[in-house]
Amino acid sequence: MTRRTGSGDLFGAPPDADAEEAVGVGEPAAAAGFDDSVPLAERMRPRQIGEVLGQDHLLAPGAALRRAIEAGQPPSMILWGPPGCGKTTLARVVAKTGALAFATLSAVLAGVKDVRAVVDQARARRTARGQGTLLFIDEIHRFNKAQQDALLPHIEDGTIRFIGATTENPSFALNNALLSRLRVYRLQPVTVPVIATLLRQALSDMERGLGRKKLQLDDDWIERLAAAADGDARRALNWLETAADLAENGAITSEALRAVMGAQALQFDRQGDAFYDQISALHKSVRGSDPDAAVYWLVRMLDSGCDPGYLGRRLLRMAYEDIGLAAVGLAARVLAAWETVERLGRPEADLALVQAAIELASAPKSNAAYVALSQVRAALAETGSLPVPLHLRNAPTALMREEGFGKGYRYDHDEPDGFARGQTYLPEDLLGRRFYRPGRAGTERVLAERLETLRQDREEDAGSGAGE
Repeated sequence: MTRRTGSGDLFGAPPDADAEEAVGVGEPAAAAGFDDSVPLAERMRPRQIGEVLGQDHLLAPGAALRRAIEAGQPPSMILWGPPGCGKTTLARVVAKTGALAFATLSAVLAGVKDVRAVVDQARARRTARGQGTLLFIDEIHRFNKAQQDALLPHIEDGTIRFIGATTENPSFALNNALLSRLRVYRLQPVTVPVIATLLRQALSDMERGLGRKKLQLDDDWIERLAAAADGDARRALNWLETAADLAENGAITSEALRAVMGAQALQFDRQGDAFYDQISALHKSVRGSDPDAAVYWLVRMLDSGCDPGYLGRRLLRMAYEDIGLAAVGLAARVLAAWETVERLGRPEADLALVQAAIELASAPKSNAAYVALSQVRAALAETGSLPVPLHLRNAPTALMREEGFGKGYRYDHDEPDGFARGQTYLPEDLLGRRFYRPGRAGTERVLAERLETLRQDREEDAGSGAGE
């Protein structure tokens, strides 16, 4: 039998289930009787808010959002969270609890014309029988500005209650006009104990689950399925359903489960929040001198499908931004690791990136060059294009020499110790400004000591009028 792929999020348990995380959702379209052509994940959706598991920060008894839903007065909102955490589920529960007609669109396929059709139906429904409408748009971040703007007047005048679901940060994915009219609720990934509870419920539920099949599954494998789902309850239920189809004499075997699970697909989206969160975690682990965490985030991104060339490029940026001159030569070795990726390819080159990350995290740190860059740019914005001091100007012609170009310049290599004491190099208005302040870690300590000696000599000779 070919089974349809479920859409949206789901999950649920009996009202008295004791769980620390939630997942919820509305009633299946075909609630009258068992229909195993409907995916297990869809059949197991909660039918009321009391069945919802998890998301206690939003849905625990007494929580503001839960009270609003139970009172039939939910706000228009954005549900922001990873796949399989209960966004569609919660929207359906909101509609059912408030006796609202439930209209759903996918931002991937729908446009302004579809929104207008839903709005026209909502007006007609309210006029004919006084019933409100909840419009749910999945992947709302895929709507462009014009499509998002088309929602504004209908949310404002109450023609529709609106819920948008997104895996992307609404601050970046939605325009300010729409965000100002909505409340944003952050849903968390489903915890392993909650997913395990959902799997057990699905195995035992005689009405909507797999209870009629009287399947046997070791508790250890339930926990492993829950952990491997990576916070996505729908994924875990889909795995369980497929494994149930492969059961032998009522027993779900470990071989079937391994075949179904395959290579675990970790949460990763090359353009989504997970991408930027994980690269941020890698960078901060290197900066914080934690090689264990650095390797963890690096390998997690590699195994999730991140371009290894991109990771090599980012590691090289870290070498210059966070290690800098405290470990001279390290940037060259990181560059070599990046080039190894291009020449050797994966998976062999993974080790080169891992070694680079370990060395970066373990090395002494300095951001003195990075700070100097920022401070110089701030000075440029403040002072503009100050003239080059005359003694530093090139003087290839007689006229330029007559104008004083190059006059008084002392060639450092002709000076004792190769240093023209008292000679200055900054524009007059910036004399005395220090942009580079070397740190005291690693090889930069040597630079700091030398520069301090030279600076004292320069200031002493400048004060005595040397070079005039």
